[in-house]
Amino acid sequence: MSKLTLSSFQAASRVSPLRLALLTLSLGFGMVCQAEIIDVDNTEALTQALTKAKAGDRIALAAGRYQGPLQIHQSIILSSRGDSIIDGNGVGSAIQVFAANVEIAGLKIENWGNDHYERDAGVLVEPGNDGVVIHNNHFRGDGFGIRADELQNITIHDNVIVGNNSLYTLDRGDGIHLMRVKGSEIYGNTISQVRDGVYLESSSHSRVYGNRLFDQQYGIHYMYTSDDEGFNNQSYQVDGGYAVMNAKRVYLHRNQVWDAIDFGILLNMTEDSIVESNRVEHIVNRSENQVQGQEGKGLFVYGARDNTIINNHFAYCDIGFYMAMGGEGNQVYQNQFIDNFAQVKYVGDALLEWSHNGRGNYWSGYLGWDHNADGVGNSAYQPNDNIDKLFWLYPEANFLMDSPIVVVLRWVQRQFEISAASGIIDSYPLLNSNPAFLD
Repeated sequence: MSKLTLSSFQAASRVSPLRLALLTLSLGFGMVCQAEIIDVDNTEALTQALTKAKAGDRIALAAGRYQGPLQIHQSIILSSRGDSIIDGNGVGSAIQVFAANVEIAGLKIENWGNDHYERDAGVLVEPGNDGVVIHNNHFRGDGFGIRADELQNITIHDNVIVGNNSLYTLDRGDGIHLMRVKGSEIYGNTISQVRDGVYLESSSHSRVYGNRLFDQQYGIHYMYTSDDEGFNNQSYQVDGGYAVMNAKRVYLHRNQVWDAIDFGILLNMTEDSIVESNRVEHIVNRSENQVQGQEGKGLFVYGARDNTIINNHFAYCDIGFYMAMGGEGNQVYQNQFIDNFAQVKYVGDALLEWSHNGRGNYWSGYLGWDHNADGVGNSAYQPNDNIDKLFWLYPEANFLMDSPIVVVLRWVQRQFEISAASGIIDSYPLLNSNPAFLD
């Protein structure tokens, strides 16, 4: 292909605009034509293709089994033309990426190593390789499904990642593990039998949405992250749904979690975040040897401040909302608490108001009236009153919690002005639940 030199540019400047446009188009077309589609049907051919491929090439694998581990050193597309299996042979990472703007699509990747210190993964993206796209693959293995460190703008979507449920949960790798990554798009993945479905550490500006996460420790785990968004995810059959730890400015909204043991959503030492319009149900610890503090918590706030918790649905949990070690700076309003064994448990000595601009929360156990028909109760609601505290101190009496005498005692207590020095008060309890959360 001819080179564009200074003299050729000067000559081009003397020709008509039409000829100049045609010259420019032909040069660009020549560059595009350099990219090749390389078809391979065996491991040796694949290894040679990976060695010789140039940036922009596509390596297309025919159906069959290809032996790994493999390394990618150019910005290529690695894809499948059939049932193409990459076998990692149980050691290291099945595919290791050393180039930016690589695309890996449509493969079955299995049997890689499980050395977490060495970051063994189905696909391991090495530091500095930005713009990688991994999609529509099927992973099955013991270590990390996808691991990436110290890079930007990675996209991971529509993969199926299956770990090994014969391993103890903490001995498995995470489905997707990103460390010090800025700008990630993670969506449409189905992840199971791993440690955490999506684990983000010391990262920022992630968007995690539309994923299905089950049979694992936590669905999504944010650790030391900032400016993240997680929405429209489903997490179930997990220890905890969404764990946000030591994070800032996380927007967690429109997610679902059910059938968890420890918590639906955890805010641990987290600041300036928003938890909005999430559906949390059936967070129950069924352990026979359960001790106080191990109950299933719809929302668990531990030392987290200055967050907004609005319009969420917490139902059928051991405890709807558990707060300890601070949490006094949070705004909590327009949520609904329905038929939780204990609606709220607050371990602290402050008096907290859970309403905003005349709008509180909906409580299924509220017994007040609405004299002016504005949808707000006339008397304040104290979800963890003195009777609740007695049950915390004497859990063996829990079988009496819904007995007629306790219901009467609660009603009598609420007819008098609340003068508690500490605890939770909702001065504007809502009389109607949010129909958006109805099945």
